[in-house]
Amino acid sequence: MSTLLADWRYRPMHRRVWVLAGPMILSNLTVPLVTLVDTAIAGHLPDVHDLGAVAVGGSLYTTMVAVLGFLRMGTTGFAAQASGRADGSALRQILLQGLLLAFALALGLMGLSLMGLPVLLNSMTSSPALSEATASFFQIRLLGLPAALSSYALIGWLLGTQNARAPLAMLLTTNIVNLLLEVLFVFGLEWGIRGIAAATVLAEWIGVGLGLWLARQTLHHMAGSIRIDLLKRWSTWRSLLAVNRDIFIRSLALQGVFFLITFQGARLGDATVAANALLLNGLMVTAFALDGLAHAVEALAGHAIGARDRTALRQTLVIAAGWSLLASLVFAIGFALFGTRFIDLQSDIPAVREAAYTYLPYLAVLPVIAMSSYLLDGLFIGATRAREMRNAMLIAALLALPLGVLLKDFGNHGLWLSFLSFMALRGLVQGLQAWRMAKQNAWIPVPLNQDLS
Repeated sequence: MSTLLADWRYRPMHRRVWVLAGPMILSNLTVPLVTLVDTAIAGHLPDVHDLGAVAVGGSLYTTMVAVLGFLRMGTTGFAAQASGRADGSALRQILLQGLLLAFALALGLMGLSLMGLPVLLNSMTSSPALSEATASFFQIRLLGLPAALSSYALIGWLLGTQNARAPLAMLLTTNIVNLLLEVLFVFGLEWGIRGIAAATVLAEWIGVGLGLWLARQTLHHMAGSIRIDLLKRWSTWRSLLAVNRDIFIRSLALQGVFFLITFQGARLGDATVAANALLLNGLMVTAFALDGLAHAVEALAGHAIGARDRTALRQTLVIAAGWSLLASLVFAIGFALFGTRFIDLQSDIPAVREAAYTYLPYLAVLPVIAMSSYLLDGLFIGATRAREMRNAMLIAALLALPLGVLLKDFGNHGLWLSFLSFMALRGLVQGLQAWRMAKQNAWIPVPLNQDLS
């Protein structure tokens, strides 16, 4: 206990945590802004199908990009460890591999999307005007896909080098340029929804251009070189692809859980599914803070592992855990005291409000229950131990699923109890894995010729 208290009192690590967490929290807040601006601008166009096209096309695009979020997480740990070793060559190699992987996935998805879009639009049975406008908007937005995915790789890499201000600068620049260009293209040049799409594409490419310049500035002070011949060897790709694969599977499992909540909620009535959506928005708001601290753990834990610094790794976890607990308690108390206002801000439909009020206690305890899983995600990503993180997610989902079946007669109460159990199991399994690995000295293996004492 005295060691943990001493770690908590180590002020320099508090500063290091918040130097990373603060900008990443602000970065998280900017993520929805592009979609909000697109929708707001489209909402001032004369034709209803224009707004519908931006909503549908934008949703398809953001869903596709979100599924590939592993490009950021998969890059952070490797970059953080290379930074901890002060290995400039490895940092350059990781960045190049991340960008090449982003471009390859973008080109593949662009081809698949163009082939599948007509089928998807036909299945929607929408009006010809809406289908045509959606296709036009989406096809232009696809031109920004390589930039969007490259930004993921760049943000992950920059965070791994403990530079959280650069991702914030990238995202702010993208949003500001997007807003200015949309006003010019839509209201000045009268390009309609094509102007909205073109503005967003240009903004994404400008954002990734800034990211490349910032990455170059970071590498300018670190010696090293790129070996192109290594790109031809499977061994140099295996670890990166394995980590990205495991994070992708983990993300699919998590999205599957949220889909089941929506699906089961829909079976309980329109008001219930709407109320659940409003309540889950509370988890999204909580994630802005907890994810920011988890991002700090990714960078600092990875750096400590690369530098083989056990003390820094322990201090990072103790201090980030303390702040995560405090943040989760603030959100829990906030939802308990002001939850009705949070619901009222999102909807003025009486039936939805009343349904949401009933289940507010579940939202109030959710931040505290979910806190450990966010924190431990950061540890596993920083350590590039994605397989353990994937397994924890799958185990939690498989254990929570039968519980959901057993509690189905309790309606939405049973659904929320199952979800809370899933989040608790996720953190518990990850905690057990982390403890077992610590006992085995697996986080920072001890060389054979080194004494543990």
